[in-house]
Amino acid sequence: MTTLLGIAGSLRRRSYNRALLEAAATLMPDGARLEVAGIDGIPLYDGDAEAADGVPAAVAALKARLAAADGLLLATPEYNNGIPGAFKNAVDWLSRPPDDVARLFAGRPVAVIGATPGGMGTVLAQDAWLPVLRALKTRPWYEGRLMVSGVQRRFDDEGRLTDDDLRESLSRFLTGFVGFVRGARAAD
Repeated sequence: MTTLLGIAGSLRRRSYNRALLEAAATLMPDGARLEVAGIDGIPLYDGDAEAADGVPAAVAALKARLAAADGLLLATPEYNNGIPGAFKNAVDWLSRPPDDVARLFAGRPVAVIGATPGGMGTVLAQDAWLPVLRALKTRPWYEGRLMVSGVQRRFDDEGRLTDDDLRESLSRFLTGFVGFVRGARAAD
């Protein structure tokens, strides 16, 4: 079984990016599954707090889930043409202590998707993730992009995906990314 960890990068209870991941979990190809996680409960990174208290429990739990996954799927909102601070903060915590970069990120297949009510579909936030993913030595999947604009018209009030075109695009994206993850695993 190929397992992906999808992290929703918004703190909102009714986040469109969480809804996108929940929809993705129902569209996974055979022999693959997607576990959906959030970033709630992760405090602002503070090196003094880390030195005094270690890694917070919410971070440790997310790290354990990432370590057990074959690939990582980041579902990013776009705030002011970039990565949301809370999402970047969560990834910064995941990279602490620095020795965990090799264990959690180095060579790990990763893809970025995103949904927004705006018209550009998180293209700038997704591009902004690339230097971060490079610094963490991940193995980004460049062959597929999924940038959902006008997301409020694609989900109902309960967060269920209602747009058939998006459902098909998401399914193709997931099939491609799972293939990439499996290929990366076979090459290692």
